[in-house]
Amino acid sequence: MRRTNENLILLNTLFTTALIVSNVVTAKLFRTGLPLFGTEIVLPSAVLCYACTFLFTDVIGEIWGRAEASKSVLYGFASQLFASALILIAGWVPAADPTMQEAYSKVLGQNLLFVLASLIAYFASQLWDVWFFHKIRDWYLQKHGGTTAARWLWNNASTATSQIIDTVLFIGIAFGIGFKWLWTPEKWPVLAGIIVGQYLVKLLLAILDTPFFYLLTAHGEAQASSCANNPTKGYLQHEN
Repeated sequence: MRRTNENLILLNTLFTTALIVSNVVTAKLFRTGLPLFGTEIVLPSAVLCYACTFLFTDVIGEIWGRAEASKSVLYGFASQLFASALILIAGWVPAADPTMQEAYSKVLGQNLLFVLASLIAYFASQLWDVWFFHKIRDWYLQKHGGTTAARWLWNNASTATSQIIDTVLFIGIAFGIGFKWLWTPEKWPVLAGIIVGQYLVKLLLAILDTPFFYLLTAHGEAQASSCANNPTKGYLQHEN
């Protein structure tokens, strides 16, 4: 993918879309059939959509640099706030059919603590992802003369660690505090199962997106390598 304004807009659009859709479909849970700590791993459908967001910010960071990736995170945060407000307003509008209102509330009715947990987890994990991605990348480029052949290293390391932050914060706040499971010892295995189970699935998805990361950054490799002595220099010089 070449470093053009059109491609940057496209990636930001896909990033925001995946982010908003993940919030909308998070109410649908699916069973994995896999036991962990005495309970079956049950995951929200959002895990499939949300995994894409780290891929898009990593591609933006690889080709356009840390500043643009950080902007994407901030824009995504603002988009979530805006989408939540629109969903809330639509829920307040009187429904012509009470059955439809009930269905709307069940699917899109957002518990305030869950929204807060989602926003906190998103902001912390995405900012870490961008920071750690470039920390490893810049170190590697300086140490190995600018070659980006090992892009899998910073792509997977940043996503794997950021997913820990995202999972622990969201589950800890939404279920641990929201459902008071942190103060209920018999619920600790269930809480641990959800955290570990979700993280393992997210980690697997992060590993599986590596070929797509290489594919999308193939044309950006030579451009990035030219900045070996100063890895952050030249990121924001767009091609026409």
